[in-house]
Amino acid sequence: MNLPIELATHYNKNKHLIKQRLKEFELVAKSDYFYELCFCICTPQSKAKSALLVQNKLIELDFFNNEIDVTEILRSPENYIRFHNQKAKRLNELKKNWNEVELLINSELDNITKRNQLSKMVNGIGLKEASHFLRNIGFKGLGILDRHILRILVECNVYEEIPDISSPKKYFKVEEEFKLFANEVNIDLDEIDLLFWSYVNGDIVK
Repeated sequence: MNLPIELATHYNKNKHLIKQRLKEFELVAKSDYFYELCFCICTPQSKAKSALLVQNKLIELDFFNNEIDVTEILRSPENYIRFHNQKAKRLNELKKNWNEVELLINSELDNITKRNQLSKMVNGIGLKEASHFLRNIGFKGLGILDRHILRILVECNVYEEIPDISSPKKYFKVEEEFKLFANEVNIDLDEIDLLFWSYVNGDIVK
């Protein structure tokens, strides 16, 4: 199996940027892990660039150590986050429970187990967001399955139609098939995720 010519061309053009971004994820300081997870709580059904602006504002205001009105930040038109009231509650809950979450992140568990437990422990994230968060702090080999990834897998003839990932069992099945596809086209799973993302969105955010 080969990548469609458009994707292969995009990869060859951006391969160095993709590899560089993955190296940057590995260098994220542990002191920033909290804010990286804040970013991933904000991303569902909102733009990644808006979530990144929110993340930067939370860092600037030292949200972890200060009581601030997170809802006002999330509802701001310049970085609007959908379901801002609910997500503000989840961010405050994350801060309250951070010690427990941090212990899991720094544990000796394998990446898959760590991801699966995070998705159950942190209110507001599922398997996709937990995978996204761990990838953003340098963990490898996790499938970040969103509609963009699934749509491109259809374009690559891996599926005839967008597969169902509505349950953990179905998510894990598609994740394994995504890994097999990455092996077949001889591109690292983490690289091919950023390849697909940048192909759809035009840039490499995180």
